[in-house]
Amino acid sequence: MPGKKSAITQSPDLWLFFSVVILCGLGLMMILSTSAVMAERFYADKYFFFKRQLLFCVLGLAVMYAGYRMNRELLYQLRYLWIAVALLLLALTVFSPWGHTAGGATRWIDLGMFNVQPLELAKVALVIYLACFFAGKQEQIKTFSVGFLPPTLITGIFCALLLLQPDFGGAVYMAGLLFLLSLVGGTRMIYLLSSSVLALITAVILVMQSPYRFRRWFSFLDPFKDAQDSGYQLVQSLYAFGSGGLWGMGLGEGRQKLFFLPEAHNDFIMAVVGEELGFIGISVVFILLGIMLWRILVICLAQEELVDRFAGLAMGMIIILGALFNLAVVLGVIPPKGLPMPFISYGGSSLLISFFCAGFLLNLSRSR
Repeated sequence: MPGKKSAITQSPDLWLFFSVVILCGLGLMMILSTSAVMAERFYADKYFFFKRQLLFCVLGLAVMYAGYRMNRELLYQLRYLWIAVALLLLALTVFSPWGHTAGGATRWIDLGMFNVQPLELAKVALVIYLACFFAGKQEQIKTFSVGFLPPTLITGIFCALLLLQPDFGGAVYMAGLLFLLSLVGGTRMIYLLSSSVLALITAVILVMQSPYRFRRWFSFLDPFKDAQDSGYQLVQSLYAFGSGGLWGMGLGEGRQKLFFLPEAHNDFIMAVVGEELGFIGISVVFILLGIMLWRILVICLAQEELVDRFAGLAMGMIIILGALFNLAVVLGVIPPKGLPMPFISYGGSSLLISFFCAGFLLNLSRSR
């Protein structure tokens, strides 16, 4: 079992707190700008998405405060419960009538007024389990049967359920979290390299077996070759970035959100940030993410207990890895997948989990 929690001796990290608040404020501003036309056409209320996101932000602040005040030991002790709940929700998404299908994938549970995406909860459940595992098994972490196999099997079950949705990007995300925590946790490099090669081979086979997935995953190499079909979304995203220039076209003046760029208020919202706020606006986001990464590392290195270091790093990586994946997609560096920008993209599940991760890190920042 992880060691005792350190005494509270510090005030919360204000650099991290204000970075989160500014990113959230920027997200609200951009959601109002990107979704007004769509909301007015389909819901007869141009503030429809903005009001929902504002509600999620208020709830998110409450979740962040709960994470800030929570007993970390209790969270660690119930790690197997969180794993069970997350797996159950993922299974319900795939095998129950409550699964909500959109865009050819069933990734949400329909609760009536809104949908819940279990992947977001699964990220937290997995990293809490992995943090406790690597902190408690340091003496046997170099062995295959104890130090490598259990976390790989647990993560593999998560990935299998995600692939059934199908959510290829979510499975890659979970595998990336396992790789990062295994790397800092002390797993032998030969195990990491061999499992990475095996995972890559499996990914290639899955992509090759699906013509749609093959076209979509390789369209990013030359999106203009099929600009009206598989490359359409990325082409429109690049048009948005190209139109922004240094200062941007001005807040609310972007054109790509006028039904040219799909998911303009969601996964591809950063393209509209580039169009309306230009290089300066994108740079502000990068600077805020850089500040967050800096404070995450400072907070984690200041912890006395190994489980706190691993858990803090894992919570931080949920935010930072998600941001990097999203930016890579909208810039055409990796194939397009449904990965939201933390604190900026529209969506309640992602926003609430991002706030919880920030609250957990603020909790850690008090004990150094």
